Amino acid sequence: MSQNDPVVRLPLPTDGPLDPPPEWANLRARCPVATVELPSGDTGTLLTRYDHVRALLSDPRFARPTPEDDSARIAPDDAGGVSTSNSSSLSLPTKGEGHQRWRRHVGRYFTAKRVTALRPGMTRTAETLVAAMVAGGPPADLKAALGFPLPVYVICDLLGAPVEDRDRFSYWSDAFLNVDRYTREETGAAHADFLTYMAELVSAKRAEPGEDIISTLIEESREEGEGGLTDPELRDTGMALLVAGHETTANMIGKMVATLLADRRRWERLLADPALVRTAVDEVLRTDANLGGYGVRRYLTEDFEVDGTVVPGGTTVFCGLSAANRDERAFADPDELDLTRSPNPHLAFGAGAHSCLGQSLARTELQVTLEVLLRTLPGLELAVPVEELRKVEGLTVGGLREVPVRW
Repeated sequence: MSQNDPVVRLPLPTDGPLDPPPEWANLRARCPVATVELPSGDTGTLLTRYDHVRALLSDPRFARPTPEDDSARIAPDDAGGVSTSNSSSLSLPTKGEGHQRWRRHVGRYFTAKRVTALRPGMTRTAETLVAAMVAGGPPADLKAALGFPLPVYVICDLLGAPVEDRDRFSYWSDAFLNVDRYTREETGAAHADFLTYMAELVSAKRAEPGEDIISTLIEESREEGEGGLTDPELRDTGMALLVAGHETTANMIGKMVATLLADRRRWERLLADPALVRTAVDEVLRTDANLGGYGVRRYLTEDFEVDGTVVPGGTTVFCGLSAANRDERAFADPDELDLTRSPNPHLAFGAGAHSCLGQSLARTELQVTLEVLLRTLPGLELAVPVEELRKVEGLTVGGLREVPVRW
């Protein structure tokens, strides 16, 4: 960075709802360590090259901002969402041995083997949801009919939470992840309600254990004593898994289907060779231009050097996952969606000690969605031109408001 470099204002504009910002390529080429200004007026640093983003995400010294950090705010003080405060207000440890202890406890429930065991149930749920959508006749909003409810059913089953509360979960998630839709007061009230709800769910599981993650973690914590998770950690684990387990995947299902239908040749290729579903899912994840308009945040507790540029401690760095996933230094023909691309070391789920715990679950839900749609609705197509799709503005995880389809 130098004083002559321009200040980039986030989020960057795009030409279409599924298109990447044209500025990404310029930043990677000319200013890969850029100064950015946020809607709050605060500034930070944006990384857009693959190696730079991966190196910072993999560095165990740095994590998401905590309430004690003087980190850059995304939203103005009078707005709500995760970005008004300096960090998540959950009590889960974000780095060091405490974070690794938490990941060891929770991560064992999201192994590929455990998730594979869930696949038949996911498939039946997806088939039921698609059948209901078909019964309603075209056109339909695939996000509302399938994209949102499928991950909700899955995560509620895992947590032992009543699926009937899905509208409450959706509101709470949106309040945390949307930068400008809610006021600080609305977000605070949503957070308080969610805390109460999850604390009561933990108490209920302690009184009457089930086969869910929360019940199992309670039993393990009882057996391990001081080495187990505390009640606040159990509560906040449930909150974190519920938000991450349905909001991001629900949006990704809609974006995946829209991306594949935007060019009919992609859909026809998958119909001809369904074995490509696995690589297709990862390629859609790599090329997703809407993983979030702000990237993943890291707060530097000390200086960090990026290709000779020293980013000083105290800086909030925004790791542009989507920009890095299109870096020509890491991927051949990065702007081409190659359904056969393998290996595909994209950063959609992050990297290092803070990579997404639920990535096997998310991949499986996306694969199941695609398999069911290809098998039951081979004639599926978008019901509107691609350019008429509308993005959810202000949502840090990115998404489309609706995905109108017909068949």
